[in-house]
Amino acid sequence: METPEVTEWKQRERRAAAERRAAAFAALPHAGQELVHRFHEAVHLPRGAVVSGYWPLAGELDIRPLLRQIHEQGHPIGLPVVKGKGQPLLFRHWAPGQELVQGSFKVMTPPEGAPEVEPDVLLVPLLAFDRAGYRLGYGGGFYDRTLEKRRHEAHSGHPVLAVGVAFAAQETESLPKGPFDQRLDWIVTEAWARKCV
Repeated sequence: METPEVTEWKQRERRAAAERRAAAFAALPHAGQELVHRFHEAVHLPRGAVVSGYWPLAGELDIRPLLRQIHEQGHPIGLPVVKGKGQPLLFRHWAPGQELVQGSFKVMTPPEGAPEVEPDVLLVPLLAFDRAGYRLGYGGGFYDRTLEKRRHEAHSGHPVLAVGVAFAAQETESLPKGPFDQRLDWIVTEAWARKCV
């Protein structure tokens, strides 16, 4: 359980991070294309790996060029679906041109009939991140629960890679670490990619 001080700090940092992200979004209209290059310079996708992406919300770095390129390489793509409060995400198969529906929090998702997939690589949205690979999300804890679940399953021989996707301007000096916060393996921005060690 977070202390009131940590909760208040996170609320302040979310507001500041959202402002930094909005400024970067306005200043960098081609960031999505740059992201494609940075990602492939750094992150190796195993053959046939299932990759989870997300449909960008207003102001988020547009990862759709990367998703299309990954799909063209033969990787199945999943988009996240919120099952309910306090639960990990599930992922439904998506391909370019597929119609989407509005899900929880106004996030666009594949329709209910789309098959579920289990991602090997998760592209993770965020509001802020630090050099150690910790992220500040939107407050629901969905990705932390998802990564905890997938990493627990990884002990049986199914490793998972978590890649935070953001504008470089979303970096902050440090973030408080709670007992349930999951660390990212990589951060990829429009300007650089960094392995979190």
